[in-house]
Amino acid sequence: MNSRILLPVLIAAATAATPVFASEYDCLIEARQTVEIRSPVEGLIEQVLVKRGDTVRRGQLLVTLESGAEKAAAELARSKATMEGSLKAAESRLDFARKKEERTVELFKQNFVSAGALDEARTQRELAESELREARENRKLNELELRRAEEVVKLRTIRSPFDGIVVEKYQSPGEFATTNVKNPILKIAEVNPLHVEVVIPASQFGKIRKGIIASVRPEAPNGVFKAVVTTVDSIMDAASGTFGVRLELANPGFLIPAGAKCKVNFGGK
Repeated sequence: MNSRILLPVLIAAATAATPVFASEYDCLIEARQTVEIRSPVEGLIEQVLVKRGDTVRRGQLLVTLESGAEKAAAELARSKATMEGSLKAAESRLDFARKKEERTVELFKQNFVSAGALDEARTQRELAESELREARENRKLNELELRRAEEVVKLRTIRSPFDGIVVEKYQSPGEFATTNVKNPILKIAEVNPLHVEVVIPASQFGKIRKGIIASVRPEAPNGVFKAVVTTVDSIMDAASGTFGVRLELANPGFLIPAGAKCKVNFGGK
């Protein structure tokens, strides 16, 4: 028999002869998602800034890898990208060449210089323009190299992809982080909101729809919480004669633990 079969609990009827729609079922509360944190690059772990059970926020720094060489490369690229000497020199040469060409044109009109001198002045201006373009292109390449170097440095830091809780810490400072899927550094779980998974008998198909508000009673803590139906499976399990339903349960204070068993009531009680 399928282990996922959950027996419905009948709500008390007004009389024994009057059947009542069964609306309370066993359910299981799960994390919205659980992610194993791995390094995108290989390197020696410098710091692991969280431990098991810690709450983390989206974007929070979790792990740093040693990055001395990468930071030095980024600093070198930054120096190249901010150097003004070559560009300023090229701009000055072009300015001088343009002025010289203008003077030569005026002198040529007055027959004080030859056509060859005018051609030479124009050629010098064109060469100066070419040198300025090259200096600007080199500046652009240096800026791109700086951006690439900064991205390499960023790969040496790992941040949390969402608000959640650290489920497990697998590696510590001094260990070698790899990109191998078998070697995660941390495992974190998103627990706000939570998912509530429930299996419903096929006879109730069509009675539970997306958007319905249900009451969820977890085994811990005590209390009843509201959840909304987000998914109703369109494919049934033929062996057990059931279909799955998922609800979303808000858990802003992380008070409700993922993994807890629960009861869900679709009758609003």
